[in-house]
Amino acid sequence: MDIEQLCTIVVDCGFKLHQDIGPGLLESAYEAMLAAKLCALGLKVDRQVPIDLTSDGIAIPNAFRIDLLVDDRVLIELKSSETTAPVHAKQVITYLRLMGLTHGFVMNFGTPTFKEGVRRLLNDPTLFVSSCLRANKLRDVG
Repeated sequence: MDIEQLCTIVVDCGFKLHQDIGPGLLESAYEAMLAAKLCALGLKVDRQVPIDLTSDGIAIPNAFRIDLLVDDRVLIELKSSETTAPVHAKQVITYLRLMGLTHGFVMNFGTPTFKEGVRRLLNDPTLFVSSCLRANKLRDVG
């Protein structure tokens, strides 16, 4: 499956989830439901993926966590708030850059419509390459 097909599936599942459940639940409920829907379609979904960060020889284990990582290619940052702030997109772009990924989404299930709360973000690795930042993916075992 190519990346565009995968992104389409991710957005479709998010849309259906928002349509079925609506806004107002905790982020963790949307995370569990979206992960289950994607897994039911045969996709590999990792939840709360811890990421180590190293800069200038300083290592910070578990510096941040990614809400969902689909097929090791698409990052999803979930929110459940009335609005999506510009910092949420910046957060996803930074995560994508540090992980060497190109496709990500902010999905805010707190907005009245899914269209208001979803934003696709692309990381072009040629735009910013820092020799001092590294991220190492750690996988939950089990």
